[in-house]
Amino acid sequence: MSSPKLSSDFTKTPTGETPAGPPLIGALLRIPWETVRARMLERLHEQGFTDFDAAHLNVFLYPGPQGERPTELAERLGISRQALNYLLGQLERLDYLERLPDPDDQRSKRIAVLPRGRSAIQVIRNAVGEVEREWKATLGATRFAQLRDLLLELTSTERERA
Repeated sequence: MSSPKLSSDFTKTPTGETPAGPPLIGALLRIPWETVRARMLERLHEQGFTDFDAAHLNVFLYPGPQGERPTELAERLGISRQALNYLLGQLERLDYLERLPDPDDQRSKRIAVLPRGRSAIQVIRNAVGEVEREWKATLGATRFAQLRDLLLELTSTERERA
């Protein structure tokens, strides 16, 4: 009896061994996310933001850092305050953002996105829009709308659980 054919190259391992099974949802979400992330960086670099690297993208992930306290942002991103402060320091030196005194708590800071950071955010949004248009062309308008609606529903459900 021959072994069953794998459904796609995605399920094949580099050594040709049989994997533990078909890809689970994490892998199926990771590959499109990596595509989006790569496109964002590619477009940023093409538009002259050559000092913007992959680690900086985390700070600018939707909904962005504007008005947030660094401690809140670190928690949302799931990184340590020290790691975030390192990234914020880099982004301040590069004129993407600044940390200002919190008007409600002088012991704390708030993040303010500077004009260069707002320009980078626009490039990021345009890059994601480009990917969305490509996926819409691949999947068709109806299926792409269904995908988007399902992801919005999952996002809402997960936020309520958190």
